[in-house]
Amino acid sequence: MEQGKQIRLTSMEIAQLWGQYMHDSGSVCVLSYFLEKAEDLEIKPVIEYALELAKKHIEKLTSIFNEEKYAIPHGFKIEEDVDLTAPRLYSDNYVLNFINQMSMIGLTTYSGSLSGSSRADITDFYMECISETIQLFNKTKNLLLSKGLYIRSPYMPNLERVDFVKKQSFVWDIIGDKRPLLVTEIANIFANIQRNSLGAATLAGFCQVAQDKQVKQFFVRGIEIAKKHIKLFGKKFEESYLPVPTTWATEITNSTVYTFSDKLMMFFTTTLIGLSIGYYGTGIAQSPRVDIGLMYNRLMVEIQLYSEDGSNIMINNRWLEQPPIASDREELAKANLKS
Repeated sequence: MEQGKQIRLTSMEIAQLWGQYMHDSGSVCVLSYFLEKAEDLEIKPVIEYALELAKKHIEKLTSIFNEEKYAIPHGFKIEEDVDLTAPRLYSDNYVLNFINQMSMIGLTTYSGSLSGSSRADITDFYMECISETIQLFNKTKNLLLSKGLYIRSPYMPNLERVDFVKKQSFVWDIIGDKRPLLVTEIANIFANIQRNSLGAATLAGFCQVAQDKQVKQFFVRGIEIAKKHIKLFGKKFEESYLPVPTTWATEITNSTVYTFSDKLMMFFTTTLIGLSIGYYGTGIAQSPRVDIGLMYNRLMVEIQLYSEDGSNIMINNRWLEQPPIASDREELAKANLKS
C-alpha cells in the first residue's frame, strides 16, 4: 500500500489472473458434470473438493477484478457450456486420473504465478492456491494408489559408484548404438506418455459429443497425433528395455449425446497443446542426447501447427476470448488526428 492506495496490478499479474479465471470457469463446468455422474463413493468427495476449489478461486478472482474496476472475463458458464443431464462420458477412474494430472499442472502454473507476483495480496492468493493444490494432488495420488490405478515411472538399479562421462558419444551418437536413457530423460518421456495418453482419451470423448464437423475432425487429428507421440516415446523406452505405461482408452463410454460445448472442448484442447509445447521444451533442455532433442523438436513443430489450426477454428466461430492487450498507440494517435 502507498498512502492508503492499492498498488496497480502489473501486466504479469493481470495475465495470471485472467488466465486462471478462464481455466477455473471451464473447470467448474467440467467438474460439475463429473460430480453429477460420479458413482464411486471414494472418488466423489475428491471431485467435490476440486470443484469447491475452482468455485472459490472464481469468487476471489471476481473480487479482485471488481476492486480494480477491471472487466471480468466471460469465460465459461454451466448454462452455456455443459449439459449436466447428459449421459456419462468418462469413467470415475478416468476422472480421478484427470484431476490428478490437472493438479500437477496446477502446481507448475501456480508456482510460476507466485514467482511473477509483486503485490502482497496476489502473492498470498497464489501461496494459498499452491497449498490447496498440494492437498488435491495428495488426495488423488493416494486414492489412485489405494485403487491400484497409479502408474509409477520405471524403477532404476541402485547407484553403486560415482562415474564421469568419457566419450562424446554420450551426446553425439545419433546413428550407432546409443547409451541408455538418463533418469531425467526417462522422467520426461514417462510424463509425456502419461499426458498424451490422457489427452488421447479426453479427445476420444470430445470427438464423440462434438457438434461441429470441423471440430470433430480437429479432435480426430489430435488423437492421431497423441498416439503417434506415445509410440515414438515408447520406442525410446523399449530401446532401453523399459516398460511402456498403459493408456486410458478403455475409460470412455459410447455416449454421443451433447455434453460439453464445442467452445469449451476447443479451449481445453488448445490449452493442453500449449502446455505440451512447454513440456517438450523441458525435455529438450534436460536431455544431452541429440536424437532425443531432435525428436522433441519435430514433435513440437507438429503440435504448433495443430495449435494454430485450433486457434483458427476458435476465431472463425468467435469462441476465442481475447486476453488483455497493450494499448495500440499508433491507432490512438490516428484517431486523435481525425477528431
